[in-house]
Amino acid sequence: MDIKVGDTLVIHCYKHNGMIYKSWKTAYVLDVKEDILVLGNENVLVTKQDGRSWHTSEPAIMFFYRDRWFNIIAQLKPNGIFYYCNIASPYVIDSNVLKYIDYDLDLRVFNDGAFKILDRNEYNYHRKIMKYSKELNIVIKSELSSLIEMKKTGETPFDNVLVENYYKKFKEICSSKNKKIRDKKY
Repeated sequence: MDIKVGDTLVIHCYKHNGMIYKSWKTAYVLDVKEDILVLGNENVLVTKQDGRSWHTSEPAIMFFYRDRWFNIIAQLKPNGIFYYCNIASPYVIDSNVLKYIDYDLDLRVFNDGAFKILDRNEYNYHRKIMKYSKELNIVIKSELSSLIEMKKTGETPFDNVLVENYYKKFKEICSSKNKKIRDKKY
């Protein structure tokens, strides 16, 4: 699929056993690079496999990698930008759906730059019951270390100005799409 800025995608998050875990109804494509796909959404419907659903409470700029085992979500909250980083497989696109496998471990970066590794128990539990291979375990731990180093050095996308610029682009795309919808009605 030839993806371009302004397109919309659905996001599906799976677990290692192939079961869908969570989905986001819509995300707008903000940038397409050789190794990174940047998406944005706000007030979007999220549905978990158990049927629970909610709308996100803040804008998000999402960075998905073609060759890295993580994705990064910048959350624009009233008190600053927070980053939620998922250890996950590289993404694939199937029709208009971005898909990846979540591997439980997360890195939470707070607006003051502090960070915390989350969900170690969940990772250890799933590693055993879903039989993650030794090689996969090595990749996951290596990528978590790389992600922490990216955060410490301020490497993209841990750059608030970059995130704010992508958010401006997101608002422009949404405004343009809404204008087209309004124009079609009349």
